[in-house]
Amino acid sequence: MTNVANTVTVTNVVIVGAGPTGLTLACGLARQGVAVRVLERAAAHATGSRGKTLNPRSLEILADLGLADGLAAVGRTHLPFRKYFEGAFVNETEPFAGARPSATEPYPASRWLYQPQLERLLRDRLAELGVTVELGAEVVDVRQDADGAEVVLADGGRIPAQYVVACDGGRSTVRKLLGIPFVGEGDPEPMMVCGDVEVEGLEPGAWHQWFGPEGAFMLCPFEDSPRWQLQATPETDADGRTVPPSLESFQRLAARHTGRDDIRLGNATWLSTWRVNVRMAERYREGRVLLAGDCAHVHPTAGGLGMNTGVQDAWNLGWKLGHVLRGLAAPALLDTYQEERLPIAAWTLDVTSAGMAAVVEGIDTPGIGVEAGGVGDFTGLSLGYRWSSLAGGGPAGSGAAGRDAGEGGAGEADDEPRPRAGDRAPDGPCPGPDGAPGRLFERFAGDDFTLLGLGAGARPELAGLPGHVRPVRVEDRDGEVRRAYGVTGEALVLVRPDNHIALITPATEPGPVHAYLARLGATG
Repeated sequence: MTNVANTVTVTNVVIVGAGPTGLTLACGLARQGVAVRVLERAAAHATGSRGKTLNPRSLEILADLGLADGLAAVGRTHLPFRKYFEGAFVNETEPFAGARPSATEPYPASRWLYQPQLERLLRDRLAELGVTVELGAEVVDVRQDADGAEVVLADGGRIPAQYVVACDGGRSTVRKLLGIPFVGEGDPEPMMVCGDVEVEGLEPGAWHQWFGPEGAFMLCPFEDSPRWQLQATPETDADGRTVPPSLESFQRLAARHTGRDDIRLGNATWLSTWRVNVRMAERYREGRVLLAGDCAHVHPTAGGLGMNTGVQDAWNLGWKLGHVLRGLAAPALLDTYQEERLPIAAWTLDVTSAGMAAVVEGIDTPGIGVEAGGVGDFTGLSLGYRWSSLAGGGPAGSGAAGRDAGEGGAGEADDEPRPRAGDRAPDGPCPGPDGAPGRLFERFAGDDFTLLGLGAGARPELAGLPGHVRPVRVEDRDGEVRRAYGVTGEALVLVRPDNHIALITPATEPGPVHAYLARLGATG
């Protein structure tokens, strides 16, 4: 397969911003041999906790990138929510109590960790792939024409590239330089003060949440770390103005909301405020420049979707950009990034706004905590792209989403929900050629398409299959995998590099597979 870094002298992709979105994208591109540079304006890596959960879909993505063992060594899966009202304990709940891996879902619960832990793991993985984040690299201009793009730095340096991806946050310099409207609304005053503190006098095995008429005060511990993340309704002065976050203010808030004088806070290493801001970029692409993560959308914190949505943006964009640069797909493939991810952002804004409203409404009700914000599927496992032109067709194809594979023997169980083209491809048992135990996700890992042959007679080794499509036979004697994919008989399932279903067709009708790949402009 083509290795772009060996054939092109200029940088293929410049990524602006070294948070989870930019780092995930960089890992995905570097793994494909794409020459990538990651620019970070800050002089040092961020240390504030900020995002603190990875949902199951993000865990699947990061495992594919090689971070499974690293993530298993940090953070925790189970975190009880201990709730108080006007200082008095009310109850304790645990959102993922009893959650266990299943055949189709290896990660049934979110993982709690602080954002710098994830960023460090991603930087380490990126270094293994030969790329180092460039600190103190401030972008002041982005220029482009039909042949390429150029990033201009504050120190006068210029970096030519084929594409630029802005992952530089809600206040994105690149988005502003492009003049892309950031549509939505926001509150002028902070709704919450935040910080990282050390805590004495509190048991670190739960997320402590005090609610009441005066608002909220919450302390969330981090595994194997002395730091806790503090979130609270802001303190106001005698004139009703918000008091800036400080350790002294945090201590007063603790006493007021908990009614206790034995909880002592110290060593505040990160101080911040948070305002309600619900906005989305009008478009995700301007020529050779694309937007991802908070640069493209910001929303309330309910459900912890911010970091996750950015990781999942990067996962969607990474394989597409890599395939275009490697000559495996036509540039039109990049148009499907906005087509697929912008509706997900719109859904995210709606569901997190509803979740935040539910939490605010519940503040005056004893026993209500942040779990009230769980008004949608925050696991990410049900999110797919059934509407996409890549669901059963190519970017310039018919867009025949959800082709009925019931014709010709690869039928569907109409009385049960079933995956369709565009949906996340489920995991399942998939023994190796030598009969050793294995999983579908292990076979999907990497940057290729996977063509599954489900059933003893299904033959995915099609004549003329491009080199970047990996044929995998799944004998599936007990039908477990076919049930997971909603088919009977023998079938071919084409799975995209981001582990979403491209199409399902009867094993006796391989034509749609060839047609799909041809519409992508595949040459590999």
